[in-house]
Amino acid sequence: MDLTANRGAVTTTARARGMPAALTLLAATVISLVGLTWDIQWHNDVGPDTFFTLPHLFLYSGSAIAGFVSLGVVLATTAAQRAGRAVDPIVGGRAIRTLGVFAAPAGYLLSGAGAASFLIYGLWDQWWHGLYGFDAVINSPPHIGLLLSATVTMAGTIMVFAAARSERWGRIGTLGALAILLTFSMVTVLGLKDLDGTVSWTNAASGFLSVLLVMVGAGFLGRPGGAVGTAIMVGVIQLAFWWFSPWAARAYAGAVGLPMRDYVFVVPVLPARVPMCLIVVALLIEGALVRGRASRWAPVLAGALGSLVVAVCAAFQSAWIYAGPGPRLMEEVTTGVAGAVLGLLAGFLGWRFGRMLRLVSPPRPGELEGEAA
Repeated sequence: MDLTANRGAVTTTARARGMPAALTLLAATVISLVGLTWDIQWHNDVGPDTFFTLPHLFLYSGSAIAGFVSLGVVLATTAAQRAGRAVDPIVGGRAIRTLGVFAAPAGYLLSGAGAASFLIYGLWDQWWHGLYGFDAVINSPPHIGLLLSATVTMAGTIMVFAAARSERWGRIGTLGALAILLTFSMVTVLGLKDLDGTVSWTNAASGFLSVLLVMVGAGFLGRPGGAVGTAIMVGVIQLAFWWFSPWAARAYAGAVGLPMRDYVFVVPVLPARVPMCLIVVALLIEGALVRGRASRWAPVLAGALGSLVVAVCAAFQSAWIYAGPGPRLMEEVTTGVAGAVLGLLAGFLGWRFGRMLRLVSPPRPGELEGEAA
């Protein structure tokens, strides 16, 4: 009885401490995403910048906040463990011994590592601009490093919320963190735009990453709603940035006295990359999973279908937004095939990753009873 009561007290304290830290980490990733969409819009609509611009400040502030939050939780967990106090894995996951000194919850260890590497690549980016001057390409070496570092921090944020799966805020936060990473990943695929051939690899990769992360939400929640919930949150982010990105670029240009480019067809660049068909795709995935719940092939086939739809619709979405010519038939066919093939992998990996996320959190009482039975 005493052990049960003590466990309940520890869990209550962990929940009270875990939610503010997790929400702060989530807010840090939102700040980074705001800085990214603002910076991309600035390069498109205005052009010139330096290392020290307001969008860059948002990018680096988000990473710094994530790093300080992660460090604070790691130090608190280490101090608690050394004092002999129980450490509940609801706060960021199970503690991992790090560098022989620290006890770091798995989620915060990953988010903190991403934030630290972001700082290193940021210093490299400053040196790069000082050596080569202004550049606006997404696939320069330091930019790729910055994008991958931010991706690691966002993946850590997903794990932090997944560790609190027994709480409603943990489940909702996991889907929200997945939506942030999905939106962010639409920039990463632009690094593939220089690949030649009849396949639009950016569109095929958009299908792969979209389905991968939506499927993670489905696998994590373990019941209908995970894929659709993630897609709805992506849509909310897309709508908010659709208004914010052009407005922020215009407002900042006016504040610093720089003119807007008069030959640019102003479109919210990052939101325009996010698949507008994602909610439909999520519904298709949910339906396929429900109908094939007894088959281990259901996630794989659902992934192929979803990625095919995203890859094919991406060209039509771009033509509609930018008022350009329609897609070419051969490119649509080859891109659709590539998207479907990548979708097979996205469905397999996404479902597995989602089930693995469930292992980050302590088992629920019902799950323990089921195992005992």
